[in-house]
Amino acid sequence: MTAFARTHRILKGLAASALLLLVSASGAMAGGTTVYKVDSAFDDVSFGLESAIIDRGLVIDYVSHIGEMLARTKEDVGGTRDLYSNAIAMVFCSANLSRKMMEADPANIAYCPYVVFAYEMADEPGMVHVGFRRLDETGTNASKAALGEVNALLNAIVKEAAEG
Repeated sequence: MTAFARTHRILKGLAASALLLLVSASGAMAGGTTVYKVDSAFDDVSFGLESAIIDRGLVIDYVSHIGEMLARTKEDVGGTRDLYSNAIAMVFCSANLSRKMMEADPANIAYCPYVVFAYEMADEPGMVHVGFRRLDETGTNASKAALGEVNALLNAIVKEAAEG
């Protein structure tokens, strides 16, 4: 690798890290979600999201093509504008973590499966939002701890996808 290529790679990594820090510091945990915003190709981020899940030995149960559904039904429901150029949600679970949270409180079944998402706004091409729906860390101490572990896993997955 040439010195130019190494320098370019380092600068690209620093820029991505700075962007992630900016997004993290700007309060990415609004409305029960954690969202990272990255200047990247949507396909790269969604592939990174899929890889981050699979590389942990987890299975994606379903990929919801939310953007396509909204585009397809826009006129039928009186929509006036395109929201996304791309938008997906991936649904999956961890048998280990789900067992912990449900043994702590059987009502925690409401939190399974987990959801991560990626979207690119129609009016902001090239800027991808990747995140997850945070689980409310409620109940007993054991329940709070188990739900916290799930949130940590989900955060690690979306952060990995955002960092590319």
